[in-house]
Amino acid sequence: MERWVSDASIVPHQRNRLDACAALGVDEQMIWPAVVRSTVKTGHDREVFAVYPYRSACPQDVWGQLIAGASADVFLAGYTNYFVWLEQPAILQTLRRKAAEGCRIRFLMGDPSSETTVQRERVEDVALTVSTRIRITLEHLAKLADVTGVEARFSAPEDGPNHVGLSVFRFDHDALVTPHLARVVGHDSPMMHLRRQHDDGLFDRFAAHAEELWERGVPTF
Repeated sequence: MERWVSDASIVPHQRNRLDACAALGVDEQMIWPAVVRSTVKTGHDREVFAVYPYRSACPQDVWGQLIAGASADVFLAGYTNYFVWLEQPAILQTLRRKAAEGCRIRFLMGDPSSETTVQRERVEDVALTVSTRIRITLEHLAKLADVTGVEARFSAPEDGPNHVGLSVFRFDHDALVTPHLARVVGHDSPMMHLRRQHDDGLFDRFAAHAEELWERGVPTF
């Protein structure tokens, strides 16, 4: 133990480190601070709360908890937002309740008739086309058209390529971000769960991207 403590270049195995700290009555950071720092997020990656290799790998209850927990802003800026209606039970009732409580609800979608949508349909080449998925979302949103606090827009034609390649779903200070891989549908693309920790971090960068698209968007109702 004396050799470990006196020579900073020697780093014993974790089990031995824990035994040494217990024997000396000190915290591991006092003896091996570099080891502790290497296992704790200290920079901008502190905002990365979780990572999923596929969007579909994120548990449905994570989405439900984020929607239910938001009090100021629910901003769904996926290109179709189609999966939300399938995976979240009673989502219409939930959104009505959130809006009544003062939460701003926004949906940003791609224009189903835009050239970007047409091109993406060629790339994906699946039976349930991009434009069909968008129109299904529009059908659901029509049921919320009378609800104050619910807004929906199409991204502007010039923003289509930027929108279709990146989905941002924001819930107050949490966000789920999906960069879309070249030839796969959204649920097969990776996703990050970000939690805001400081100014101009990952969360703010992606949130600003979605807000910029929203500002140039065209209202759907």
